[in-house]
Amino acid sequence: MEQLGERIGLSRVQLYRKTKTLCGYSPNELLRATRLKRAASLLASTEKTIAEITYEVGFSSPSYFTKCYKEFFGENPANFLKRKNENTGL
Repeated sequence: MEQLGERIGLSRVQLYRKTKTLCGYSPNELLRATRLKRAASLLASTEKTIAEITYEVGFSSPSYFTKCYKEFFGENPANFLKRKNENTGL
């Protein structure tokens, strides 16, 4: 986040405040939400494993990804995949 702030001419604190005011999220929360939405898209449209998607979208571990995914979407990614496979007859 500090590098982003430097690129647009804001300190880390200014970036945090402006992002929170404009979006309602801190920069880290916004980044996490973006990563989770991308992960959901990949889960829905590819046959990649949860671990592959975890690292592809920028999370450091599958367990942390699963925790964040469940908090954000209300179900864990394994349950999502199970439902997806049941609906597609796999």
